[in-house]
Order: sequence, then structure tokens, then C-alpha cells
Amino acid sequence: MKNQKENLIFSWSTLIFVILFFTYFSCALQLYIFFSGHSNAIGLRDSIIYSLIWLIPVFIFPKYTKKIATVYGLVVGGLSLIPVGYFTIYRQEFSQSVLFVMAESNFNESHEFIQQYLNVQLILVLIIYVSIGIYLWKKVEPIYVKNTTKWLISSFIAIYALMPLVISVVVKNSSFEKAGAHLLTRMETTVPWQLICSYWAYRSQLNNMEHILEHLESLPPLENLKDKNGNTPRTLVLVIGESTTRNRMGLYGYGRNTTPKIEQFKKENPNLVVFNDVVSSRPYTIEILQQALTFADEQHPDLYLKTPSLIHLMKQAGYKTFWITNQQTITERNTMLTMFSKQTDKQYYMNNDRNQSSRQYDQSVFEPFKEVLADPTEKKFIVIHLLGTHMKYEFRYPKNGEHNRFKGKTSIPFNIDESKVPVYNSYDNAVSYNDYVTTTLFNLFKNSKENGFILYFSDHGEDVYETPPHDVLGRNEKSPTRTMYTVPFMLWESPQWIATHPNNYQDYVNRKFSTQDLIHTWSDLAGLSYNLFIPQKSLVNPNFYESIRWIGDPYDKKGLIDFDKLEK
Repeated sequence: MKNQKENLIFSWSTLIFVILFFTYFSCALQLYIFFSGHSNAIGLRDSIIYSLIWLIPVFIFPKYTKKIATVYGLVVGGLSLIPVGYFTIYRQEFSQSVLFVMAESNFNESHEFIQQYLNVQLILVLIIYVSIGIYLWKKVEPIYVKNTTKWLISSFIAIYALMPLVISVVVKNSSFEKAGAHLLTRMETTVPWQLICSYWAYRSQLNNMEHILEHLESLPPLENLKDKNGNTPRTLVLVIGESTTRNRMGLYGYGRNTTPKIEQFKKENPNLVVFNDVVSSRPYTIEILQQALTFADEQHPDLYLKTPSLIHLMKQAGYKTFWITNQQTITERNTMLTMFSKQTDKQYYMNNDRNQSSRQYDQSVFEPFKEVLADPTEKKFIVIHLLGTHMKYEFRYPKNGEHNRFKGKTSIPFNIDESKVPVYNSYDNAVSYNDYVTTTLFNLFKNSKENGFILYFSDHGEDVYETPPHDVLGRNEKSPTRTMYTVPFMLWESPQWIATHPNNYQDYVNRKFSTQDLIHTWSDLAGLSYNLFIPQKSLVNPNFYESIRWIGDPYDKKGLIDFDKLEK
């Protein structure tokens, strides 16, 4: 009887080992992700919260603790091998994007994947990971506490876990559907919810995307399409940057040396055309690309659903089309991007990470770009979508190396609070790394000796404490600043292309242009004409007309503003 009572005494060491076991299969990976600097601590926080849910049955039914732990270890521990193995291979968190790419792969690709990555390192990591899990399982023992205590703790865990749902519904007045989706997002770092949430999100976004694609495929082709280049072999490349304002580029007069590589490229290639006064119409990726890659604009925002896209135009003109992206593949916000990519003939999805704020560098696009350049197809259209200088800026470039070079207040052209200096510097470092990436892409195209041109622009700008009084960070369409909309816009043409397309584009570099009309400029550059083509909207056309550059939300009756009337 005495021994039995001793066994029912509460033990702190027992509680610690139980917590370690039930949080291990989700938190171990998140702990490594945080301390390695791959991402922030939000994933670790959420994985702890939603792993502790499993303590509730352990507290309520202590005599079944070992059985609960055994089933949990086999099921949840087994499933956790998927995200652990995936991160070991790709250095990316498992997400719905992975399911999308898996669905796009065929059997041979899957077989090649297993052969390539089932190596000693992966096996060793998994053996160590499983061994630690087994050790913790052996330490699991029943936890005995008073009935009042067990119900209080269990209630606290349940309430805290459901708090995001309650706040969304009660405080933010969200619908239960939206609140539920938010809760699932919070749970997506925790096994098994990670796999369940990823699959649910994947199916939901896939259905949305397929519905839009079916609609777009039913649109009639462009009328009277003519290509003045005929069947001449050529390669045309469109590089889309992200969150990069030209105001922070040395190439455009910024005091810090953030763009030494493209400046050197310009010295060596005088035919690089750098346009000085280009703006975006929206400060958000999806919204601007709905205009830039279609015939939609600020005054006709829904045309992206009613007319062919740039990809459809190029396919109709006989091009084989490619999409290479380092943006997240299929998330609620990025479904429209994936929709654009799926219109192309071949796609390369380089970023399947769960979190945009992670170290997924744009240099990942180099190899697929080389592969596509080597494709023997005579007429190629290539879109490369970068992650650019997207928040969080410190994740956009390697921590160690030449691009992590701006520190302190040295050469910052104005005075800002000391607390803002690290973010200000990390953005300039991201611009420096983006300079390396974009210049490399220009050089890869140049060295390929392909006949054609490469055009680079950023989707929108970013205000990183630049506008006085230097307290604005990011983008806000309701409180616009010029820096949020000013973007780089650069064109390089191969010698072969210039020989057959002589031009005076250097005379046009100071024209006022909005990327909402990109499709007209691109058509002009490519030698394409059709009924919807408007020469006056083409930046490189002799008949270009400088119209009002509207910015803002076109669905708001008072949302449109003349960019050129913003305070300088």
C-alpha cells in the first residue's frame, strides 16, 4: 500500500519528460529552424501550444499514459518524419506547396527523387531523430495530480489553443469560416495538423485556381495577331522583382553602393537601357501583376478575367512558355501567381516553404534558367519571378558574405532612430543581393548568345523609413508614399536582336510610365500587334502618350490618386 501511494505522488521530472515527449515531434524541427536563423520564432510558439493539447488525455487518464504515448509516438512520430526529412533535403518547411509540386510530378520524377536524396546524411538524421524520440518515450510515466488541478490545467490548455478562434469571431467580427481558417494556419507547424492543414489548404486553393484557369482557357484568342519577326529563332525573358524600390539603388543615384554589379554591367554593355521614371499602379504583388500581365488597368481592373494574359498572347504567337519562380507556390495569396504560372508550358517551383519569412535565396533560379536557355525550342518566352527584397529583409540574403555589409548609420543619407537602423540596413543588404541575382541573370542570358532581350522590373516598391519623418515601414495603399511605387525598369537586347531591331530607346529613358501597361510595351518590344494593342501605351513606341499614372484601389470609388501629385 505504501509503494502504491508513493507511485501516485506528483513528480516534476516525470512532468518534464512527458512534456518533452509530446512536444518533441513538432518542436524539435521548429527549434532548429529558429536557432539556425532560417525563420522566426512564431512557428516554434505555435508548435508548443498545439502539441500541449496531447497532455489533456494524459492528465485526465493517467493510467493510460504509456498506451497514449505509444500510439502518439507511432502515429504522430511517424508522420513527423515527413517534414523532418523534407527540411533536411530542401531546407524548407513542409507546406501545401509541397503537395502541389508532388501532384505535378510523375512516377519517374518521384523515383529519381528517392534515388537522389535517400543518402547517408538523411538516414543518419532520421536515425538520430527517432532514437531521441524512443529515449523520451521510455521516460514517459503517469502524472498524478489532484482532480481540481488536472481539470484546471486541461481547461487552460484548451482555452489557450482555441483563443485565436475566439478572438477572430468575438473581437475581429470575422466569419466562423475565416476564423477556422486562421486557427488552422496557427496549427500548421504541428504534427499531425501540419499534414492535414496542408492538404486542406492545397485542395481549397487548387479548386480556386482550377476554376479561374477553366474560365481563362475559354476566352477567345486575340484578333488579328501578327508577329513581324516571323519564324526567326529567339528567346525573350521577363524578370519580375519583388518589393524593390529604385530609390535605394545606387544605379538610380542612391548614396550607398547597393548596385555595383549592374552598374559594372552597364559600363560593359552601353546598350543596357535603364528607365528612370517607372511606377507601379498598386503596391501589392497580386494586384499589380493582375494588371501588368494582362490588359487590366486601374480604370478597368476586371479585364484580367475577360481578356487573354501575356502568357496566352505569347503562346498564341507560337512561343514555348516557361515560368521559374522563387515565390511561394500555392497559398491563399499566391494562388493567382500559380494560376499565371500554370498557363505556361513548363514550370519550375523553387520555393515550397511554409513561411515567406525564411531563408530561400533567389539564386535558386539560376540552374533552371540555364536549363531553359539550353532548350532547343526556337521560340521561347521565359518568366522568372524573384522573391527580391520582400520582408523580412534579413532573410533575403546570406548572413555571412559580401552582401551583409551595411552596418550602423554610416552613409545613411538622413538621420533615423537607432532602433530602425538594423531594418534599414537589412533592406539595403537585400537590395545588394538582388543586384547580384539580377545581374547574374542578365549575364547568363548574354553568355547564352540567344537572340532576343531580357526585361527586368520590380512589382512594386517598399518604403523602409525613407519618407520624412522616416517612420513608415512597408506599403499601405491607404497612406501612399512615392517610394512604395517607384520601381526599377531595365532592358538589355542581344547584339543579334539589335541588328534586326535598331532603335533609339535611350532617348525614352525619362518617359513617365506605369507598369499597368506592361503588356503593351512587351508586345511592342516583341514585334507583336493585334486589335487590343495600343501603341500610345507602349513605353518604347514613338507615339507613346504620357497619361495620368493612377495608383490606389480601383474598387474604391475614391481610391484612385494621381501618382505625380504625391508629395515629394
